[in-house]
Amino acid sequence: MNISIIGDGGWGTALAMVLHENQHAVRIWGPFEEYIDQIRRTGENTKFLPGVKLPHGLRWTSDRREATASADIVVFAVPSRFFRAVVKSFAADIPKTCPVVSVTKGLDKDTCHRMTDVAAELLGRGPIAALSGPSHAEEVARGVPTAVTIACEDHGVAEQLQKAFMQPAFRVYTSDDVIGAELGGALKNVVAIAAGVCDGIGFGDNTKAALMTRGLAEIGRLGCALGAHPATFAGLSGMGDLVVTCFSRHSRNRAVGERLGRGEPIQKILDSMEQVAEGVWTCATARALAAQQNIPVPITDEVYGVIYEGKDPRAAVQALMTRDPRPERD
Repeated sequence: MNISIIGDGGWGTALAMVLHENQHAVRIWGPFEEYIDQIRRTGENTKFLPGVKLPHGLRWTSDRREATASADIVVFAVPSRFFRAVVKSFAADIPKTCPVVSVTKGLDKDTCHRMTDVAAELLGRGPIAALSGPSHAEEVARGVPTAVTIACEDHGVAEQLQKAFMQPAFRVYTSDDVIGAELGGALKNVVAIAAGVCDGIGFGDNTKAALMTRGLAEIGRLGCALGAHPATFAGLSGMGDLVVTCFSRHSRNRAVGERLGRGEPIQKILDSMEQVAEGVWTCATARALAAQQNIPVPITDEVYGVIYEGKDPRAAVQALMTRDPRPERD
């Protein structure tokens, strides 16, 4: 098939390599022609996926019409902050009949909507699929085995996408719980920042395990209030993605938290990063979303305090540890 990847970051590039290996014709769009030309010349995405040699058959473009011409599948792989603007810019060029899938793990900062809802609104159609799971681009691009979930309300579309992406090192399951898959992928980034804070302060494995467990409860509490199936959060797009993001050396969100825990200011951290740590922005949006639903999200609240209010990370941990006693399932 002809598959268009909208977004030249590490994740979009890694997925392009998966699809190319499956014998699809893959085009990747990026917004800056100068950088796209550099990728063509060097055969490497040095900004977003350094050290990975790219297949010669991948086609790179900064032209929107060329990117989506005759597309059988369109994949949006852009940061959540730019998702709305990018989808809107492509709305007139995407074939009306081709499936669209979002692989962005975040929330719309203005509306708190999930990415598939934003895409459906701007494209004037649905259902839009979501791909999520434990899948750092650095490992996927090198063929390190993992498994992910394709979620779509239309099971036929989910199966079509499953077939397109599936390969021995990239196992794909289907789901109809788009809400759960997207919220699991977005909210785990906030918990990963908190896990990184624990690493930066110098706490141990017990601390991180407790934080992750309560973080998963927090994600499930908010997700179920918004209509997700509780079992989704025990799956690949829930617990699976949470575990890898909280522990991996590739995790930008965990790395941001670690530097915060060591006392670095957030702006200095962000200024030093080429790639996006979605949890920095998601924590503010998730906090607003939880307030709309009257759902307590104490970990998200403390991450927000550290990032946006300059709260001392140790004070944030202390605030979590000294909350009123309660049953575990509350």
